[in-house]
Amino acid sequence: MADTSQTQRDVVLDLVDLDRYPIADLDNNPGAEFLAECQSSIDSNGWCNLEGFLQSDALARLNTEANALLPTAEVLNVKRNIYQGAVDPSLPKDDARRKEFIHSAVQLADDQIPAETALKQLYKSEILTEFVRRVQMKEQLYRCADEFQALNVVALQPGSWHAWHYDTTECTVTLLLQAAETGGEFTFLPNSRTDEEEDREAVDRLLGGDMSLAQTFSRGAGTFTLFRGGYSLHGVTEVEGNHPRISAIMTYDEQPGRVIGDEINIRIYGKRVEQILANRKTGAIA
Repeated sequence: MADTSQTQRDVVLDLVDLDRYPIADLDNNPGAEFLAECQSSIDSNGWCNLEGFLQSDALARLNTEANALLPTAEVLNVKRNIYQGAVDPSLPKDDARRKEFIHSAVQLADDQIPAETALKQLYKSEILTEFVRRVQMKEQLYRCADEFQALNVVALQPGSWHAWHYDTTECTVTLLLQAAETGGEFTFLPNSRTDEEEDREAVDRLLGGDMSLAQTFSRGAGTFTLFRGGYSLHGVTEVEGNHPRISAIMTYDEQPGRVIGDEINIRIYGKRVEQILANRKTGAIA
């Protein structure tokens, strides 16, 4: 059950357009009807897209917060395969796990986003977490416990893109804070793998440049998108224009206390996180 205390409700009431998206009451109409629509979209499409999820003043507030924090972020040049790992040279040359992709982004990890920001408070909202759980039709769902991956802010500058990848957790939510002038479209291959197998034919076609099986859609600032990022290969097309595309990425997991391995975090976040983890192992102050 969601915690509907005044503190948690205030966060949602201040930020979310509850008239349009009644996430605070999903057991009675119109909330129950809205929830059913979201579940149907996830079930049939692999995604649920909520345009104008934030109130206009809340969008401006969160966008201002993100832009104020981004100058402290690092430019990360990430080279990885689609599974967030390193290449296994023992695999056949045509295996998807041997292909590496590079993307460059200005990125804030969870530990760089202050607890007092409205964005962090929104992510911590029990009402929002319960909404995501019920849309994803999970018996239980928790916010990711990883100190770096739980909540991120990613800015893609003009000329950059987000390379093809699977997320390290199944349930991922993106909140677009600032749209690109052109380009920067979210593109993905719905339900391209399960825990047991992967649709290698579809994946290989996409990696080879065949977009016929992919779904692509433009989104305006303030859009909240739920999708199964751990099971759907996805990325963002090249950003064009004069300003960056900025999004918040919220991660959830069915297992409580889930953290991501050091190797993956270093691969994603680079030298800063590598130094933090090294200092921790030696007992030095980070």
